[in-house]
Amino acid sequence: MRTPVLYMYMVLLPGLLASGPTATADDRVITVYKSPDCGCCIRWIGHLQANGFKVDARDVDDLKAIKRQHGVSAEVESCHTALIDGYVIEGHVPAADIRRLLKERPEVTGLTVPDMPVGSPGMEGPNPEPYDVLTFEPSGRTRVFSSHDPR
Repeated sequence: MRTPVLYMYMVLLPGLLASGPTATADDRVITVYKSPDCGCCIRWIGHLQANGFKVDARDVDDLKAIKRQHGVSAEVESCHTALIDGYVIEGHVPAADIRRLLKERPEVTGLTVPDMPVGSPGMEGPNPEPYDVLTFEPSGRTRVFSSHDPR
């Protein structure tokens, strides 16, 4: 017969370790620069929070200046710009892709979902469409980081 202490070590402890802070939440703060009256930005922030991110949302009047300051060209821009741990996140990038970026740490400026595709986080609605999350670099080079089909 197993003792309660042995049971705790064999059954409960592995589960407790797996549910620690790194499994459910992130201590890093993502700073989101957005227009004061943008509903899709608020929904994207909600998506991040629901996925364990701590968000510092900042309303700004001149988003173009923020974008240019952080290397976001017109070709890759979207409606909001976020910063986390040395990376720029432009537009409706899924939280899972941000986590992957932070884990893999590629040498890029950041991730972008150019434009505002229906079906991306914060842009839910009828007739969702497939979209790509791209990496972007100061040279202007982009690459597909992930593809999503919310249909």
